[in-house]
Amino acid sequence: MPYEVAEQGIAGRAFIVTGGGSGIGAACAARLLADGARVTICGRSGERLREAALRLAPDEPTRARLHCEAVDVTVEADVARLVERTLAVHGALHGFVANAGGGGALAPYHRRDTADYLQVLHQNLLGTMLCVKYATPALAAAGGGCFVGMSSLAGSRTHPYFGAYPVAKAGIEALMRNAADEYGPVNVRFNAVAPGFIETEAMEVVPRDSTVYRSYVDNTPLGGVGKAEDVAALVRFLLGPEARWITGETIRIDGGNHLRRGPDYGAFVGLDLPAAVS
Repeated sequence: MPYEVAEQGIAGRAFIVTGGGSGIGAACAARLLADGARVTICGRSGERLREAALRLAPDEPTRARLHCEAVDVTVEADVARLVERTLAVHGALHGFVANAGGGGALAPYHRRDTADYLQVLHQNLLGTMLCVKYATPALAAAGGGCFVGMSSLAGSRTHPYFGAYPVAKAGIEALMRNAADEYGPVNVRFNAVAPGFIETEAMEVVPRDSTVYRSYVDNTPLGGVGKAEDVAALVRFLLGPEARWITGETIRIDGGNHLRRGPDYGAFVGLDLPAAVS
């Protein structure tokens, strides 16, 4: 049986990238634009989005394919507006990258602030669910498409003192599996991407001469840390026709870190366990 080469390319197709003003989100938007796609980026800061747009689309032809929306993905009305405005500007929606999220304060669970815990769950898991809710009908209406949820090494490996973050990322992976099962019949695919340590603004809080950074590197078979462009390349593959038969998967991109263990942030927190009963 001859091998059938999938139609290559995403030129002209329309995508949304949440958290697209910096880091992995901006790298994903840049990769999609470079391949000729039409892209909407969103984030909570309009100013940051404007700055990102100047970097992502320095020339007029590219700028014509880039749209920005100030959105908080934890606000349902904002997410509904995001999809509605994208359809108005680009005419369709073929893929969605749910990259917006974030972590909270480092602390053991017995000292965890409940409001902080809920905020992290909302930023990551609730925000991704709302994106699924409003993107899926548009993706189905376009004849099918792909939704990529941004997980983390923390979704499958313990990260002590990270509170709600590992829970939320594991929840995103479960959400992608369930949505893949629900919406496969209308040709909408759902996959998660799980990066390890990636060089972004968010990870600048980890000093390069610290034991925490060393714990990442020592437990990474390929050594070093990843780049946002590495993640963007994987996301681009999943969004394209080359990945038409992949759904319900979580794909790790961490240099092999998942083969060993997660990072040790104890140096940032200190050991403060409840007293044991003798």
